[in-house]
Amino acid sequence: MTQSFRVGTRGSALATTQTGWAADQLAQLSGLEVDTVLVKTEGDVVTGSLANLGGTGVFAAALRQHLLDGGCDLAVHSLKDLPTVQPEGLVLAAIPPREDVRDALCGRDGMTLDQLPEGAKIGTGSPRRAAQLRAYRQDLVIVDIRGNVPTRLGRVKGVGDTHDDGSVGRATQGDLDAVILAAAGMRRLGLEQHITEYLDPSIMLPAPGQGALALETRTAGTGHAELDQALARFDDLHTRLQVEAERALLNQLEAGCAAPIGALASVQDGELVLDAVACNPDGSEVMRRSAKAPLADVAAAQALGRGLANGMLADGAAVVAGLA
Repeated sequence: MTQSFRVGTRGSALATTQTGWAADQLAQLSGLEVDTVLVKTEGDVVTGSLANLGGTGVFAAALRQHLLDGGCDLAVHSLKDLPTVQPEGLVLAAIPPREDVRDALCGRDGMTLDQLPEGAKIGTGSPRRAAQLRAYRQDLVIVDIRGNVPTRLGRVKGVGDTHDDGSVGRATQGDLDAVILAAAGMRRLGLEQHITEYLDPSIMLPAPGQGALALETRTAGTGHAELDQALARFDDLHTRLQVEAERALLNQLEAGCAAPIGALASVQDGELVLDAVACNPDGSEVMRRSAKAPLADVAAAQALGRGLANGMLADGAAVVAGLA
């Protein structure tokens, strides 16, 4: 009889889709079968603004507790949802190759950001996105929204009610001119046809870890030698170094995932290049900085992130971003 491993996930369409993809890859690598365990998190239950929910870790805590309690062998997270400090007893065993890191505009009538009319209403639940939008165009009206990807898409005029399979039914609220979503989630759900513009990082730097998945296990391992070996093979070094630099910067700034901080690391010509932005929530002030270091190991990537953060703090980033 073939052995199986248990993978824990949130129940949203995006969470189950990306967990299913990761689990299928691990099943092929390990030769084991998969059992999926759905876990309801505080972020799925509580209503209201993400910023007011405390932001960081609100989608991960229950899933992590289930993993610690032995309810599953492995948990799959969107890395940008995880706090930057790793809890005792758990380890990020694999970070697979990253999806598209950019933020995506889904506008009515095929419009791009520059084509939206003056005073256009754009929906986002992210202070980081809102601040960078305001910095780029002060005339825009930013509307705080929550909900899964199809629900958010349904807020755009003319898009209508978008189902998990990508099909569109009758119009729902249609009260917004556009919404901003992570391109990675849109692509994983097969909804990229609704993207009217991929926002260049020069306009909007993504959240640290955006587009990356984190496969978390207990520090002692999964209890399946084949799965532990498969996780080691599934880990992508360049992606891990990029996100380690981004998350070290966020941690050093003492900012959570609800803070108006963006960061993006990339590998260029044998170097790790890290770009970061700290924004005043109203978009009135933006601090962008960049640093680079030779491509090496996790410790060097983290040092790059901390070093850039310290430079930004010395220049007043905490005041700019309302973290002071």
